[in-house]
This record gives sequence, structure tokens and C-alpha cells, in this order.
Amino acid sequence: MAFDSFSAFMVMEGHGPYVWSCYAAFFLLMIGLMVWSLRRRKAAIEACRRGYEFQAGRNDQQAASASAASFNRVKVSQD
Repeated sequence: MAFDSFSAFMVMEGHGPYVWSCYAAFFLLMIGLMVWSLRRRKAAIEACRRGYEFQAGRNDQQAASASAASFNRVKVSQD
């Protein structure tokens, strides 16, 4: 083993605070990135769901208005 004890491993001949703070910053950033990614994914899925619901509602309205269509004769010029 390269170190005599666990405390020597933590101190790392004076470099310990720098090394462990870098590890802490790395893991905090990774956790933050994972949380941010999950939230963005959830928001994107929710936006797609709302878009599909809006589109389905619009198609239902068009189908309802199409069944109540009037059949008026249109005069077309035959030049």
C-alpha cells in the first residue's frame, strides 16, 4: 500500500485538500447535471404530450364542424 494509514491517505502529503475538493466538485456537478437532465427530459415529454392533446382536440373540432357543413352551390365562371 502506498500510504501508511488512512489519515496519511486523506492528507496525501499536503495535496489532500486539493484532490478531495476536486473530487467533491466533480461529483456535485455530475449530480447537478443528472438532475438538470431529468428535469429537461420530463419537460420535453410534457410538452410533447400537450402538443398531441392539442392536436387531437383540434382534429375533433374539425371533425365536428365538418359534419355540420352546409352544401351551398358555388357559381364558377366557365370562360
